[in-house]
Amino acid sequence: MARSAAVGSVIAAVAASSCCMLPLALFTLGASGAWIGTLVRLAPFQPYLISAAVACLGSGYWLVYRAGRITCARDQACKTSAAGRFVKGALVLSTVLIAFALGFKVFISLLDT
Repeated sequence: MARSAAVGSVIAAVAASSCCMLPLALFTLGASGAWIGTLVRLAPFQPYLISAAVACLGSGYWLVYRAGRITCARDQACKTSAAGRFVKGALVLSTVLIAFALGFKVFISLLDT
């Protein structure tokens, strides 16, 4: 369950940042072409994608950290958490992507002045 929340948050975060940050990253890496301009068509869907990513992030973090506390709360020995490095790394990566997607408009407005 935590893996699916982590993968969903990564997909939603990449989709949310695809209208603005992905073309900038592709241009920085040297990729060019008319197809990059079509990514701007995803801009009206960005609030929905960000909200989906935040929902996946919230459930992913809750499953990773809350489930870990529940398994260790009893008098038994703590079990190894089902969430591995992949899940925690995916959650952190998508958190960073969503933070950049939310802060991108502010950053661009600072460059215009």
